[in-house]
Amino acid sequence: MSTRVSVRVEDRELTLSNLDKVLYPAAGFRKRDVIDYYRQVAPVLLPHLRGRAVTLIRFPDGVDSGSFFEKNVSRHAPDWVPTARLVSGADGSGTAVNHHVLIRDLPTLVWTANLAALELHVPQWTVGEHDSRNTPDLLVFDLDPGPPATIVECCRAAELLHERLRADGLRAYPKTSGAKGMQLYCPVRTEESDRTSAYAKELALRLAAEHPGALLAKMSRAARTGKVFLDWSQNNTAKTTVAPYSLRAREQPTASTPITWDEVRSCRTPDDLRFTAEDVLERVRRDGDLLAELHTDPHPL
Repeated sequence: MSTRVSVRVEDRELTLSNLDKVLYPAAGFRKRDVIDYYRQVAPVLLPHLRGRAVTLIRFPDGVDSGSFFEKNVSRHAPDWVPTARLVSGADGSGTAVNHHVLIRDLPTLVWTANLAALELHVPQWTVGEHDSRNTPDLLVFDLDPGPPATIVECCRAAELLHERLRADGLRAYPKTSGAKGMQLYCPVRTEESDRTSAYAKELALRLAAEHPGALLAKMSRAARTGKVFLDWSQNNTAKTTVAPYSLRAREQPTASTPITWDEVRSCRTPDDLRFTAEDVLERVRRDGDLLAELHTDPHPL
């Protein structure tokens, strides 16, 4: 039997449903726990969502059951949920029109959590006037380990990238993916929508050529074994990356977690950089947002 509860979140009335439904069976983590995690992490999460067209990955029956991507806002969305009308494709020249949710505030975040939208994915650009796409303000490298490589090998790759990015005047901020790998972000400024992709591809290819036994820059699954794939392609403006602090649909309720460069350098086992929702909240209470300066002082690219 579906249960519904009316709650007030800031200045909005929301109806929450099925709060005791278990979404992470191995951990006994329920929908109410998901909503409460997003409620508590909102102060550090929202700055990384604001202005960005969010793609939701929903797991209505939990992580052990089916999921689906949602680019179009739910037809049952309250009229106060903000959206951006965006044409598909990297440059907005596709054939589909999507009405993406814009998560600017706590009520909208709680509303998406109630949809069992466990994962929140965002592009590296913000929405401009009249639902246009601004040029990218973030450069991203997604470091994906091919087994038996793990996030440990990703950390060694991240150190190499960090050195090159710093030589080019870029500030790199690391975070775990919450799954197997990690991402590096740099705040940038560019007038060309494809500049970040071109720069990232060039750097990834160069590093892979210098370290062929450890790194890979081309999407070849046959060659992935034991190597770290430097995925530069997520700079394509049609693509998205999991947002900082987003939960992931793993066996345990892990989250994509900002980390320090000291933690990157000292990582020796995958468990060193594996953080659950509870771990993340404790880190935020202790350290605040390690990505607080990510959207400040962008470097011209």
